[in-house]
Amino acid sequence: MTSPLPRLSPRALALVVLLFSACVLGLAPILVRLTETGPAAAGFWRFAFALPLLTILARRELGGVATPSKWALLAGLFFALDLSFWHYGIVMTSVANATVLCNLTPVVVTLFGWFVLKETPHRLFLVAVALAMGGAFAMAAGADGGQGTNPLLGDLFSLSVAVWYSGYFLAVKAARATAGAMRITFWATLLGAPLLLLVALGLGEDILPATVAGWGACVAMGIMHVFGQGGVAWALGRLPASVTAVTILIQPVVAGLLGWLVFGETLTPIQAVGGALVLAAVVLAQRSAQTKTGAGNAPAPAS
Repeated sequence: MTSPLPRLSPRALALVVLLFSACVLGLAPILVRLTETGPAAAGFWRFAFALPLLTILARRELGGVATPSKWALLAGLFFALDLSFWHYGIVMTSVANATVLCNLTPVVVTLFGWFVLKETPHRLFLVAVALAMGGAFAMAAGADGGQGTNPLLGDLFSLSVAVWYSGYFLAVKAARATAGAMRITFWATLLGAPLLLLVALGLGEDILPATVAGWGACVAMGIMHVFGQGGVAWALGRLPASVTAVTILIQPVVAGLLGWLVFGETLTPIQAVGGALVLAAVVLAQRSAQTKTGAGNAPAPAS
């Protein structure tokens, strides 16, 4: 008889879900370019098509949709700002640059935890953050400067997203102490949708896709949002925010490969080295967290 497959520990399962979610979110910059709408409008449709499925999933959780906490609403505000700036960055610079620069979140999250929450990071984790940032900058610096409509401004927009995404991470982490992942993602999405629509209308963007293919990209973004962002929110209830922020940097590696395959964007040797550094950083971040857990500092998982 064949022996049964070993069961994953709660932490290992959370890591698997996080890695899968990060890979799913790597589709985002590709789909944004295929929506045939303005950048903020693409974010609106992402939220709009995600809401029906999120409503069903949130109702199935303990307590249902219920009333949102202030942290869930704050997460929605930060995420609307995140998508507004990031989607413009995607149009103005390369897929790899936009995805990498906006994911400098580990630095902000780690510094916040260190100086505000007084959570001293493990030395190995600091090495992981340094490797991740080195890999991120290598991927950005190694990209073909001619990609996008305004590479410099696009890079600046994408860089600013690190602040908004960090705020989203920390707000979701706080909200997960009392609520399920899908409820938080539902309320953050419900708040973010009208904000993104107002931005799109205010900037005079094209709101409606021109073809069936454009609508298909919008629907795909909604599905991606549920499984990608919902998975990240679920993992944040079981993993430290700082470790999650480093691990999700697999997203730009996936996005860079897809940009090369779909749009023919150049993937230079320097970018390949940067991607390898990011992957090494993810491994080190996980090892540092396991070392700290072994010392008796493991965080209690949220429900």
